[in-house]
Amino acid sequence: MYTAKGKIDQHERIRQYLPQVRRQALALQVKLPSSIELEDLIQAGTLGLLEALGRFDASQGASFATFANQRIRGAMLDELRSRDWLPRSVRRHARAMDEAIQRLEQQFGRAPEEHEIAAELEMALTEYRQLLSDTNNGQFLPFEELLQEGVEPGAANRPTDPSLSALVDDEQRERLVAAIDALPEREKLMMALYYQEELNLKEVGAVLGVSESRVCQLHSQALGRLRARLHEAPVER
Repeated sequence: MYTAKGKIDQHERIRQYLPQVRRQALALQVKLPSSIELEDLIQAGTLGLLEALGRFDASQGASFATFANQRIRGAMLDELRSRDWLPRSVRRHARAMDEAIQRLEQQFGRAPEEHEIAAELEMALTEYRQLLSDTNNGQFLPFEELLQEGVEPGAANRPTDPSLSALVDDEQRERLVAAIDALPEREKLMMALYYQEELNLKEVGAVLGVSESRVCQLHSQALGRLRARLHEAPVER
């Protein structure tokens, strides 16, 4: 039970950190489809702040600012993961795409072209590109977290401890770097512009000379290639 002073302190911290919730929500929103409302992110982040207030333990060594920022961001990502973006049929086709990419990479010893993936799936190129657009909905999260979650929304069993944030381990990280390096140059550039330079979709499209919807398709295809490579058995050393 809180003391009167405890309540005052809690309210003061909420007031102090609400602007940080909004800043994090704004920073994340520009990386997401336009259908994601800023207020939804702010609401989730505020719940993360309240959770941080209830769970913070100064004896663990971390500052409250660090702890709160992790929980605010984590709560926003949890909210995005909890949304069931994709129909089951689209997920099934997305898995088939990943498997086709993996087969073709093993067959050719290189990253397959779009038309080759479409042919392997027995689809017209326009149909394949529509699949890329469909599977990209809701996937604009930090890519390490996407890859760890297998791009499956609603992963309810992930750890909530901020110290166990969604980062791949060292071996997986090395494989991720190698997988990104093996992407076709255009997709590699798209990933660098979006994730490292933090350009928005319109800006990435301007650099590449394509539409925003085409950027989404390239993003989805790049993720398919990364998943295909990361799901391969690691090479024994």
